[in-house]
Amino acid sequence: MPAKLISGKEIAQQIREELKQEVEDLKTKHNVVPGLVTILVGENPASVSYVTAKQKTAHGLGFNSIQDTQPEDLSEADLLALVDKYNKDPSINGILVQLPLPKHINETKVLYAIDPDKDVDGFHPVNVGKLMIGEAHFLPCTPAGIQQMLIRSGVETSGAEVVVVGRSNIVGKPIANIMIQKQEGANSTVTICHTRTKNMKEHTLRGDILIVAAGVPKAVTADMVKDGAVVIDVGVNRIGKTESGKAILCGDVDFEPVKEKASMITPVPGGVGPMTITMLMMNTVKAAKLANGLI
Repeated sequence: MPAKLISGKEIAQQIREELKQEVEDLKTKHNVVPGLVTILVGENPASVSYVTAKQKTAHGLGFNSIQDTQPEDLSEADLLALVDKYNKDPSINGILVQLPLPKHINETKVLYAIDPDKDVDGFHPVNVGKLMIGEAHFLPCTPAGIQQMLIRSGVETSGAEVVVVGRSNIVGKPIANIMIQKQEGANSTVTICHTRTKNMKEHTLRGDILIVAAGVPKAVTADMVKDGAVVIDVGVNRIGKTESGKAILCGDVDFEPVKEKASMITPVPGGVGPMTITMLMMNTVKAAKLANGLI
């Protein structure tokens, strides 16, 4: 029997409806409006598309949302000064600097300059450290979205064998840290596989939950997946174009044969992708509540 599809699109919409109500309550009961600024340096088309989507979502939820677009030749010092300005602005609860930045700017220096209490991406070392010890204010958005998908799909994570394929700082490492916490939607036994893993199939076949963020099209094949496993495919790979010029996308999992073995699986597109911006919004609402002593 083919796997049940876990729709990130539907779960993201559900969470956004909850957030919309939460924002309305913050306004009426506490006179608090969550504030988010997205800083874009230059006009990279993909980056413009991403920040436009983030701004549209924020506006739709009722945020005080600012798009701050700066020229490509903005100096590193001026960008750091801009971040500092928003760090000090009480109306802004979340600061997002869209990556990649122009080559003359040190991305690490800029990301580390963001106030950890406004780091709604969850990438600042302070927030990474808090995640590690189970005291996170903000979870990185894509891993947080994965956890929400598991919880809201009724997947039992406590005691489950979770196998993560990929060790990036954006997905692999944080989702592994999230899933080992002594918390709801976690309490799992976690294995991380990567490019130097020997006999990867041995590990993936143990996975009750298989989270694949390898960055390689169809890297995980059906013979690597345990019968009845829950498969979360984080990958988005462009593998060609249709005759009309539309991109053909596939994940890091060989979807068609794997869906015949898995009990649940995320599609690409429409799986993990829609969750990322939604979790950014959730983090911003949380930041606003923290800043106003409401948590």
